[in-house]
This record gives sequence, structure tokens and C-alpha cells, in this order.
Amino acid sequence: MSIKKTSVFSVATAAALAVTLTACGGGTGAGSASGAYDKNATVNIGSLYEPQNLDNTAGGGQGVTEALNGNVYEGLFRLTDDGKVEKLLAQDYKVSDDGLTYTFTLRDGVKFHSGKTLTSADVKYSLEKVLGKDSQSARKSNLEVVKDIATPDARTVKVTLSKKSISFVYNLSYVWIINSQAKNLKSTEDGTGPYKLNKWTRGSALSLDRFAGYWGHAAASKQVVFHYYKDATALNNALLTNAVDVVTSEQSPDALAQFKNNQNYKITDGNSTTKLLLAFNDKAKPFTDVRVRQAVSAAIDDKKLLESVWGGYGKLIGSMVPPTDPWYEDLTKVNAYDPAKAKQLLAEAGYKNGFDITLDTPNYDPHPTAATFIKSQLAKVGITVKINTITPDEWYTKVYQNHDFTATLQEHVNDRDLVWYGNPDFYWGYDNKQVQQWVAQSEEASTAAGQTALLKKVNRKTAEDAASDWLYLYPQIVVASSKLSGYPHNGLNSQFFAYDIKKTG
Repeated sequence: MSIKKTSVFSVATAAALAVTLTACGGGTGAGSASGAYDKNATVNIGSLYEPQNLDNTAGGGQGVTEALNGNVYEGLFRLTDDGKVEKLLAQDYKVSDDGLTYTFTLRDGVKFHSGKTLTSADVKYSLEKVLGKDSQSARKSNLEVVKDIATPDARTVKVTLSKKSISFVYNLSYVWIINSQAKNLKSTEDGTGPYKLNKWTRGSALSLDRFAGYWGHAAASKQVVFHYYKDATALNNALLTNAVDVVTSEQSPDALAQFKNNQNYKITDGNSTTKLLLAFNDKAKPFTDVRVRQAVSAAIDDKKLLESVWGGYGKLIGSMVPPTDPWYEDLTKVNAYDPAKAKQLLAEAGYKNGFDITLDTPNYDPHPTAATFIKSQLAKVGITVKINTITPDEWYTKVYQNHDFTATLQEHVNDRDLVWYGNPDFYWGYDNKQVQQWVAQSEEASTAAGQTALLKKVNRKTAEDAASDWLYLYPQIVVASSKLSGYPHNGLNSQFFAYDIKKTG
């Protein structure tokens, strides 16, 4: 699972995942432009999301994905800014007729930043690291179908699965290939990407230098520096004073007025996969009763909340599935805002006079604002909310690991993460045998149509059951200097490819 600030193929499979399997090194970022630019430039990137550490299997959080994914570390495959999957360190691969064995041929001549040559042993190590007991990888559970990893020679990796997995290649795009001999990965790195780590000054900045030994197209700019800020106001001031050239994700829509109609800046509103959830502990009373979950969902005016936080930006989706996922369906009318209906459901569930709950709330925006809004809304139907403000680390331990909560707020970043409702052991505890069967069948489907049809059933059933309350889908607003091109526009899984960014003037 990936959450903000805290620490988820055959021809048929390719179709199912809209996989475009082209061989390329580097890439073309959204908005890239040809023409003269400064190849020795330093691109300064402003962000609110500093890594917790530099290891994406050890709770590095959104920040480590944003800074290092694709820039410093690469996988066998890459998920592009528009959601397609490309071959990257895998030059080619074959799938057995039964769909259980994948044989990957590695690209030749790839070097780690330490100078070591990439071999199949490094791929095996990296996969095993993701699957390790203490791994916090977003796709650990999805990759547990891996039964065996063999390395017949230095450029060949043979992976055997315990059962068919139509999403296997897609899930491999989450696996960073790391030098198997590397140490201290929470504070250092040894990847194969177009940039290598120069320096990380905690609480301030992380700088990356162009890697001269990169196997593919060289990074467009000599250096990129991620500068970290505590709040959106400070970040916007940095952009206005040219301390940074681009903001990875604008978190203050009220501040956009100062950049609009200003020839020195460009604003883009791309596609996001980040959902704000009011997550219930479905194994704890009163949320064991579906009517209570439905009542709480109906008592909250999601549209008003979205407007109060984001102005005219963002979307209502009514489920865990954003419009960029193949199995998206607009379910905003399911358990829609209806306070009278909410009161009726509460009475039917035996809570005519309401009840008291504690809402565990991460201490960074927009959670405190959303919690206050929810408290006010639920009070109107007789539910008393106590807001318990906690840090991201406390949230991870208390909620995610120990399931010690009744209700909580959290942002879920990843695309295609509906399938977590098929895991009754996930932190929200939703346990529906039919949904679990549909999720399992979808993963073993042979066609795109089969997978999509099953996951649409999952989407509708979880929405009808109010497994969670999906408050809204974040906007993805990028503000940049007009001197910049080639930066990504979308917020897919919080990655921010910097290798194609070009700077003029």
C-alpha cells in the first residue's frame, strides 16, 4: 500500500493492462518540447513530500517514490505517466502456455551507479526484498504468487508462479532493481537510473546528478534538486521567487490566482490516482453493520467537502476506482448524500440516538480540515465524533499494523488498488467472500474483458456495502516556470519523472 506521507505477460495480459511493451531508455515526459535548452542546467523541484527514508520496501513513503522512482531506480518494466507499461531493464520476456512461468532476458550493458554490472542475481535479490517478511512494498501481497525465482545465467531470470496472475508484469513495474551487494539503503542508493544520488540533507533537499554511465538516453538536465517545504504557502513563495522551477503537486488551489494569466508560469491539471478515504474498521462495532456504514456515507456531503478543500478542482468518484482504471464506473449515486436516509438507516440498525466514535486523523493537510467537516456533518444525524490527531508513524503502527481504530482518514495513492478489498486481513477488515472470489478470479482471467467485468462487480459491491467512504479524488495540479518543458503532468502513484525536464534561459 502507498499512502501519502507514510511510509499496492501473454498477449491477453498485455491487453488487460493496456500494456505498451516498447523498448526504451529514459522517455518523453508530458509537455516535452524540442528545441534549444541548457543541458548543464539545474532543475529545482518543489515538494511537500520528503522521503521518510530512501528504501521503498521500508516505509520510504510517497516522497521516495516521487524523487527516486524512474530517476534513480528502475524496474524490469516502467509505468509511464499516462498509465502504460513499457519494457525497461527487461529487453524481452516469454510466458509459458499455462501462464505460470515468465522468462525474462535482461538488457545488456546496464551498470549500477557503483559501477557493478546488472545481473540476474540482482533481479532475484530485488524481488525477494519486496517479498521479505518486513517489506512494506505497495505490491508485496500482489507478488506473493511468486513461487520460485531461478537465474540460469547472468542475463536470464525465470519466475514461476503458484497461480496465474494477469497483473504480474504490471506489478513488476513497482519493483526497483537494486544492486544485491548494496548496503544502507535507507540513506544511500545503488540503482541503474539516469540520475544518481548526490546528497540528501534531511529536512531541506535531495539532489540528483546525471549518471554518465547510464545505459539509455542521458538525462536532459545535469542536475535536479528536490526542495522540501512544510506547507503550501512556503512552497508557492519559493516558486514565485524562482527558488524552485516547478511544484510537483499544488496543494493550495486558492494560491493559483497568482500564477494564472502570468506568462512566467504554466498550470496543468492532470489525472490523479489519489483518493481521500474515510476508512471504517469493518470488524469493529458499530461498523460491522453495513447499514451504519451506509448511513455515515449518506450523512456526509462529499461535494461540499471537495469544494471547501479544492475549490473547482478534484472529482467525486463514489468508489475506490479512479477514472483512469479500466474498471471505472461512476458510482457517486450509491449511498449519495441524504441525511434523512442516514437517520433512517441508523434507526434500523438500532442507533436511533446515534453513537460516539473516535476518528484517528493524520496531522497534515487536508486531514484535519476534512475531520472537522465530517464531525460537523455527522453531528447532524446524532453521531458524536472525537478527533484523535496522530502522526504518520503513529498511524502506520496503530491503524495499518495493529488495526486499533474505529474510523480513520487516509489518502491512498496507487492506481488499481480496488483489489485490496479482496483481502480480509487488510487494515479496514472488509470481509466479503463473494468479493474475495471475484478478485481471485479476476487475477486468473485470460482476457481483458474477463478481468474488467469481474472487477466492475467488485467495485459496485464494495460501493453498495460502503466498505469505506471514498470522499473524493484529488486533483493533480502542476505549476511550473514557463522556461520548463518535459515534466510529467499526471500524479500516477506519486511518481515524478525528472529525466526529460528541459530548462531554457
